[in-house]
Amino acid sequence: MVMMETEGNRTHLTNFILMGFTTDPLLRILFFVLFLVSYTLTLTGNLGLITLIYLDSRLHTPMYFFVGSLSFLDVWYSSVYTPRILYDCVSENNIISNTSCAAQFFFSASFGHSECFLLATMAYDRYVAICKPLRYSSAMTKKLCTQLIVGSYAAGFAVGIVHAGNTFQLGFCGSNIINHYFCDVQPLVKMACKDTRIYELILATVIVCTVLPSTALILGCYAGIVTAIIRIRSAAGRRKAFSTCSAHLLSVSLYYGSILFMYSRPSSQHTPNGDKANALFYTVLNPLVNPFIYSLRNKDVKAAFKKVLGRFIAPK
Repeated sequence: MVMMETEGNRTHLTNFILMGFTTDPLLRILFFVLFLVSYTLTLTGNLGLITLIYLDSRLHTPMYFFVGSLSFLDVWYSSVYTPRILYDCVSENNIISNTSCAAQFFFSASFGHSECFLLATMAYDRYVAICKPLRYSSAMTKKLCTQLIVGSYAAGFAVGIVHAGNTFQLGFCGSNIINHYFCDVQPLVKMACKDTRIYELILATVIVCTVLPSTALILGCYAGIVTAIIRIRSAAGRRKAFSTCSAHLLSVSLYYGSILFMYSRPSSQHTPNGDKANALFYTVLNPLVNPFIYSLRNKDVKAAFKKVLGRFIAPK
């Protein structure tokens, strides 16, 4: 059912229908199982890593403080999308109200930009650790780390307010079908009642003022890191230095790579099915793999896990 409200000579949509991935009942069941498993693993991995960092004093360092904050963010970020995907897989009515769509869009933009800023601050942390190791403890104080994390969230939510407000002031007309699994910018702009040229200019300005500076900070930090690693004489020393930032570098590559590939291409190269597949990388896959990236090859995390596990299985 299409609900509308009239404003002047235009009829604005008040709800939308999310098409999701498929209309085939069997495939929807399969998708439900796959996303339920992925969401369970995402919550388990991220909350488990947060708990591990909290319980083991050896992980009470700036690096793991940021890793724990990233896991906390990924729990909320994945929760913006996956519960709705699960609901749509089993529901016969995939209607989402304008208000719910705006809320999903706002939290998607807010958490997405917060992760951009947080990954940039983590790059700075790794830069100080490798390039200025003697000053690391005094430079990366708990107060500064807290300020950087709070600042990342504040900046992300400020961008989310601007982005969501700018998008939903357009008003939406015509068909209310969104050929996607969440309220994303491309399908919404196609339904805009107003001329989108000013909107696109504001959107480009927001991206230039947010994503590009964080990207530039990451690139600058890693340029310094690579230079510092090259100067290390021993191969063992170079491997150790690189290992401290390899997990973060992989996480940045996955997240920024998928985001830039999705939103930097011209509109002529966008297709509904292609956009759905590409969006899975940063909405579902990235929050799922991040805790494993930071733990599977990390000796400190493995040792902490064994220690905590030993507390529960040791005989009393």
